[in-house]
Amino acid sequence: MNFEYPDNVSTLIDRLEKFMADHVYPIETEYREHFASTDDRWTTPPIVLELREKAKAAGLWNLFFPANHGKDGALSNLEYAPLAEAMGRVIWAPEVFNCNAPDSGNMETLILYGTDEQKDQWLQPLLDGEIHSGFAMTEPDVASSDATNIACSIDREGDEYVINGRKWFTTGAMRDNCDILIVMGKTDPDNADRHRQQSMVLVPRRTEGVSVVRPRSTLGYDDAPFGEPETIFDNVRVPVENILLGEGRGFEIAQGRLGPGRVHHCMRLIGCAQRALELMCQRSEARMTFGRKLSKHQSIREEIAKSFCEVEQARLLTLRAAARMDQVGNKAARDLIAAIKIAVPAMACRVIDRAMQVHGAAGLTQDLFLAEAYNYARQCRVVDGPDAVHMMSLGKQVIQKHTTNAS
Repeated sequence: MNFEYPDNVSTLIDRLEKFMADHVYPIETEYREHFASTDDRWTTPPIVLELREKAKAAGLWNLFFPANHGKDGALSNLEYAPLAEAMGRVIWAPEVFNCNAPDSGNMETLILYGTDEQKDQWLQPLLDGEIHSGFAMTEPDVASSDATNIACSIDREGDEYVINGRKWFTTGAMRDNCDILIVMGKTDPDNADRHRQQSMVLVPRRTEGVSVVRPRSTLGYDDAPFGEPETIFDNVRVPVENILLGEGRGFEIAQGRLGPGRVHHCMRLIGCAQRALELMCQRSEARMTFGRKLSKHQSIREEIAKSFCEVEQARLLTLRAAARMDQVGNKAARDLIAAIKIAVPAMACRVIDRAMQVHGAAGLTQDLFLAEAYNYARQCRVVDGPDAVHMMSLGKQVIQKHTTNAS
């Protein structure tokens, strides 16, 4: 691999890191205090809206946009990776640059699979940052780790689809300006091919029959202002033109959407882990125990050394996966995509946990980013496919690779 980025990407990295230093890090405390004091948790804070305008003006907007899809200067997966890492150092920072999940994944879905009419109606307002979106796939009543279990029904009646189902962790649906949901359900539940039963359909958030039952939290974090609510679709009707790509293509869309999304999550997690490592080092030099700095204790040095190795390994593996996707496509790179999804969230959990331990009680509080970063890393061991599913898939691929046509 060539570890030197072209000049345009190196320049973007420098500009993004400077923007983070000048505008994002300085308001982290203000951001936390906003959500500690407001009852309006599902509205974008004014300080973030101001930063979004500054990011637009600085040309640091929609950096995720996939290459080869009609935008001059769009970045490859490998080129976008260091930018995702830089943004990931602050949990909420990707929103400043319109690169946050689920919006970036939903925009990619519309870019890749939407009709011209769907793009005009929904993609352009998302790209402009005028609206937000949600993604409804996981369900509480079935094991969604096997997505063929999804039970939400999408039945055609004349010129409409009628949607009935119960979802949860519908990322983004709590936002006051979440205007569109991408919903996965079954249009052909009796198809012998279980991977052709599902479809994805666009559902305006305020369509009659769409209701939020309750917000959900993980380890006490409610993901404001995005939210992870439980939602009900009760005889929700949308035009047949709202189908994405066609009936029975839901899995195809999911794989096209989740491949890049997994790289984005992993690089953001590497940003979290790298920052946790840096904070661990700084803390170890600033604190004294038993008459000497923490950094002089062998156990602390070992934790830092292990963390450094693990972050570097995870970064290199993720960059290799991104490069492979650019070279041969998402499907052919599925082994490396599975590998990073297994390795990186677990690595981030370990490194962030060590940093929390070195910070003592402070590491568990809202005064530092560590506890929320740990929550994010722990989430990612489940979201976009849990560890066990990726290990099962990767193990199968590795076995086939080394036994097919073996002499």
